[in-house]
Amino acid sequence: VQLQASGGGLVRPGGSLRLSCATSGFTFEDYTVGWFRQAPGKEREGVSCISPIDGTTYYGRSVKGRFTISKDNAKKMVYLQMNSLKPEDTAVYYCVADPDLVPLSTQQALGAPFTYWGQGTQVTVSS
Repeated sequence: VQLQASGGGLVRPGGSLRLSCATSGFTFEDYTVGWFRQAPGKEREGVSCISPIDGTTYYGRSVKGRFTISKDNAKKMVYLQMNSLKPEDTAVYYCVADPDLVPLSTQQALGAPFTYWGQGTQVTVSS
């Protein structure tokens, strides 16, 4: 399983970024995929994930209404559109995937120990 995140960078507060995750080595449409992040000195935080069953999306409280997750099964890609970025969104963002997780609620899905992790992409929000 390989997960390759890209699209991070430096952006001003209020700006937007779109993260992409190229995947390979697994049956993409059968896995729950999503994004986590970790800021310096802080615990890892579940950002968003998407159910492989019905496409239901889940968002952490701090990003809901600003971030949008999507995926393309044909291209085996996962995306995270991030709008209205804030300095507190600064973190390394990781693309994740899990073969067994069935998302049922935000707390359950974003609190789960996803099996596969990509290498991360840095997002810095600063003026």
